[in-house]
Amino acid sequence: MSIQKIEAHSPEAQSADIIADNIAKLKAMFPELLTETTQGGKTSATLNVEVLKNLIGDATAADSEEKYGLNWHGKRKARQMALTPSTGTLRPSPAESVDWDTTQNLMIEGDNLEVLKLLQKSYAGKVKLIYIDPPYNTGKDFVYPDNFQDSIKNYLELTGQTEGGAKISSNTDASGRFHTDWLNMIYPRLKLARNLLKEDGVVFVSIADHEIHNLRAAMNEVFGEENFIATIIWQKVYSPKNSARHFSEDHDYIVVYAKNAELWTPRLLPRTEEMEARYSNTDNDSRGPWKAGDLSARNYYGEGTYPITCPSGRELPGPPPGTYWRVSKAKFDELNADGRIWWGQDGNNVPAIKRFLSEVKDGRVPQTLWTYEEVGHTQEAKKELIATVEFPNSDVVFDTPKPTRLLRRILQVATAPESRDLVIDFFAGTGSTMDAVFQQNADDGGNRRCILVQLPEPLTGGESVGWTSIADITKARLVGAGKRQRAADASRAGDVGFRVFKLDTSNIRAWNPNPTDLKGSLFANLEHIEPGRSNDDVLYEVLLKLGLDLCVPIEQQQIAGKSVHSIGEGALLACLDEHIRVADAEPLALGMAQWREQQGTATETTAVFRDSAFENDVAKSNLAAILEQHGVKHVRSL
Repeated sequence: MSIQKIEAHSPEAQSADIIADNIAKLKAMFPELLTETTQGGKTSATLNVEVLKNLIGDATAADSEEKYGLNWHGKRKARQMALTPSTGTLRPSPAESVDWDTTQNLMIEGDNLEVLKLLQKSYAGKVKLIYIDPPYNTGKDFVYPDNFQDSIKNYLELTGQTEGGAKISSNTDASGRFHTDWLNMIYPRLKLARNLLKEDGVVFVSIADHEIHNLRAAMNEVFGEENFIATIIWQKVYSPKNSARHFSEDHDYIVVYAKNAELWTPRLLPRTEEMEARYSNTDNDSRGPWKAGDLSARNYYGEGTYPITCPSGRELPGPPPGTYWRVSKAKFDELNADGRIWWGQDGNNVPAIKRFLSEVKDGRVPQTLWTYEEVGHTQEAKKELIATVEFPNSDVVFDTPKPTRLLRRILQVATAPESRDLVIDFFAGTGSTMDAVFQQNADDGGNRRCILVQLPEPLTGGESVGWTSIADITKARLVGAGKRQRAADASRAGDVGFRVFKLDTSNIRAWNPNPTDLKGSLFANLEHIEPGRSNDDVLYEVLLKLGLDLCVPIEQQQIAGKSVHSIGEGALLACLDEHIRVADAEPLALGMAQWREQQGTATETTAVFRDSAFENDVAKSNLAAILEQHGVKHVRSL
C-alpha cells in the first residue's frame, strides 16, 4: 500500500463538491437521465433534458420559453458560485477565543459565502435553526459586492488584505444594478444555507420593504413555495418618526421557511400572566382553574337544536337565534353529569362549557405579529449592546442591532432546550444571536450550540482598543455577554465560550511553477505546506476537509518520540512531525494502531502525515503497510 498525497486540487483539500453530489443523487434515482461523455481526456456527466421532461410528465415542453420564475442578470453565475468548491481553510485562533478546550460554539471571521462552502462537509444536514439579518439594501448597508472572480481573492481584496484591495462600498441606485447586485449576493448563500439545515430545520430572515419581494421570490425558488411558513411583523420602534416623508416605518419583516414544512412544527410559547389570569375556580372544582367557553356556535350542526332546562327551572327552547349548540343532546347530558357545564352562580345562566387550564395546550401558538412590548425594539437593542461592549467612542456603535428578546423568541419557537440544537447566523453583526443563545440556555437549562460568521469589514475609530474590523466588535460582544452570564449565576451560565477561526487560503501549497526557473520551483515545493502555517493550522484544515466537527475532541500522545493527535475518538489520526526515519515507521505505526484500538474507534480511520517528513519512500511505504494491516486503510500525506 502507498500513501496517497493530498494536492491542492485533491477532494480532501477542497470543500464539498455539491455538483458531484447532485450528479450522484440523480444517477441513483434516475440512471437513464445521465450519460458520460469524454472530451480531451476528461470525462463528464451530460444531462438528457428530453428524458427529464418525460420523467416529470412535461406536457408543455413547447412553451419552454414562457416560464414563470425569478430571473435577473447574473443568476447563472450566482448559482455557479454556490456550486464551486472552496480551496480555502479556517485557521484557529485560540488566543482570541474563550474556553477553547471546552466550548462548542464557533465565531468565524470571513466572507460567509466561502465559509458556508467550507462548512458543508462537517455540518450539512445538522443545523436546526438559521437566523440571518442580511443587508437590507438601503444604499448604505451593502457590503458584499461579489464579482464572480476567484472567491478567496475577492475576499482578500474586500477586507483590504491585499495591496490595492478594493474598499467596501455601498450599493446605490446609481449603480444601475441595485436589486441585481443584492440578488447575486443573497442567492448563492441561501442555496448553501439550505444544505446545512436538518430535514426538520427552519430559517428565519430579517428584511425590510426594500428587498422583501425579491427575498420571497428567491426563497420560493431555493426552498420551494410549499415550504413557506409565515411572514412575521416585528414592531421595531415604540414611537412614530415624525420626520418621515410619507409614513413612519414602524416594522420590519421576518420571513420563515422550513426545509420541509411537513416535518417542521413551531414550539409553543409560554402562556402570559394575562392568559393565566383568565382562569379561576369559582366553584372549587377539584380539577383546578377553568374558564367558561361559549356552548353555541353559528356553524350549522344537525343535532344542535334542542331545549335545555336550567337547574333553576328556567326553560331554554334552544340556542340563541341564528346559532346551534356545539354538541348533541347526549353529549351535553354527559358533560353536565361530569360537572363540565357552568350555569352561573344562581343556576339560571345560559350554559357554558368549563375549559380547564390543566387540559389546554401547555403554551400558546406563535402569532405573526410581534410587538416591541413582547420582543423589544431597536433602541433597546442599542442600549443592550452599549451595556455589553465597552466602546471607545460613539462613532463605532452599531445603529441597527437586533434585541436579544427578539432572537430569544425565535429560539423558543424553533429550538428545544435539551436537544443540542445547532444555530447558525452567517450575518452575525455584533453577535446578538449568540448572546441570545447564552441567555436562553441559562434561562431554560438548554444546551444549544451556535455558529457565527462575520465578514471582517474594515473599521475606523476603534484603533485605541485594538479593533480593526466589525468582527472585533462581534468578539467583544461575546466576551462581555459571557462575563454577564457568569456574574448573574455561574452555576446556570452553561457554555458561554467560543472558538475563533479565520478564513484564509489553504495551508496546502499549490503547484505554481516558474517557467523560467523550473529547478528553483521544484526545490521551493519540496515542502508541501505554506510557510508560516502551524501544525494546528494544518490539523484543523484536515479535520474540516474530512467532514469532522470543528469542536470535536482532540487528544494528543507521544508515540515513538512523535506527537500524534487523535480527533473524534480515532476518526482522524494525525502526525505532523517534520522527521520520520525508516527506523521510526514500525513503532510509530504500531503505536497509532494500538491507540486506535484502545479508543474503540467504531468508524473508519484516516491517518495523515507530512509528505516531506519521510526519510525516503521505504519509510513511507512501511508505515502505510503496517497501518493497513491494523485496519487503517486511508493513509494520506500533505
